[in-house]
Amino acid sequence: MRGLDVRAVVERGAFRLDAVLTAEPGSTVAVMGPSGAGKSTLLEIIAGLVDLQEGHVRIGARELTEPGRTLAPRQRGVVMLGQHPHLFPHLTVCDNVAFGLRARGMSRAAARREATEWLHRVDTADLAMRYPRHLSGGQQQRVALARALATDPAVLLLDEPFTALDPETSSGVRAMVAERLSAAHTTTVVVTHDAVDAAALADRLVLLEQGRVTQSGDVREVLTTPSTAFGATVAGLERVEGRVRGGVWTANGGAFSLPARGAREGRCAALFPPASVALEPHSDGLAEGHDDAAWIARVSRVEQTPAGVRVHTSQPDVAVDLDIAAYTHHRLRTGASVRVWITRDAVRLVS
Repeated sequence: MRGLDVRAVVERGAFRLDAVLTAEPGSTVAVMGPSGAGKSTLLEIIAGLVDLQEGHVRIGARELTEPGRTLAPRQRGVVMLGQHPHLFPHLTVCDNVAFGLRARGMSRAAARREATEWLHRVDTADLAMRYPRHLSGGQQQRVALARALATDPAVLLLDEPFTALDPETSSGVRAMVAERLSAAHTTTVVVTHDAVDAAALADRLVLLEQGRVTQSGDVREVLTTPSTAFGATVAGLERVEGRVRGGVWTANGGAFSLPARGAREGRCAALFPPASVALEPHSDGLAEGHDDAAWIARVSRVEQTPAGVRVHTSQPDVAVDLDIAAYTHHRLRTGASVRVWITRDAVRLVS
């Protein structure tokens, strides 16, 4: 097993990627970020598809890339698997998995034996003699993973590997991938937009925003104490910036306040789940009549969710989850004035 050490600096027009990423031998690191943050570019640098302007890529003690010198992708021992499996349509499933082994000089018979073993590991041995066109999306992705791991890569790169799959299929494939990565002890970097992927697959989580790492650490730590608005969104939490003065946390010019006994003076953010927030229509006046923290806000937008409706409010920016019945009852529209309140016990203050 070999670890990964990357410092990547690349400029493309107005965009600059300047990121550090490390992975312990045999570990999995998840990378999350908004669209255009540089996630796929980072993987392409590790794979040797994009040249560095500054920095380095090391696997173990082996230097793969530095400014002015780079190893070709095929010499790196790095395998990349994306959203689509890209199986060879003219080869059977078994020969697809055996392809990389054959390219390394293994005999046809030995490569097929090894490929068959890997197909057993991903529960697709019964598909060995079929062609890719006869497989479902989930089956193709399982075969692609077997092909990737069969060559014993030093580093495996997964770029949104479950995006093209339906939710039910992706759940099964995700569980299988987690099991295989754990058994293979392959150093892995997975780019994903789904916190479930990070929690299921990774040991560490890196948040990449506008080309820079804004937070990294243990997956649980990053998801429970996000340091940016994007991180809070990933974790399914609301994050409101404020300040602590005299044992009281306030935001939005004092319109939103909470007791902050024991909290350090100065800038501080409040974290809480949308489910802990409630609202009701309001005409004018102050947010009175509730024991919990309350304030007056306006509806900025409304979006449908699998569970109902999410109402976004402004000053401060807070989302409130409602079921369809409650939303229909309140008849909320963009621009409407609402009274918002939050259960105090659900709020966690982080410096």
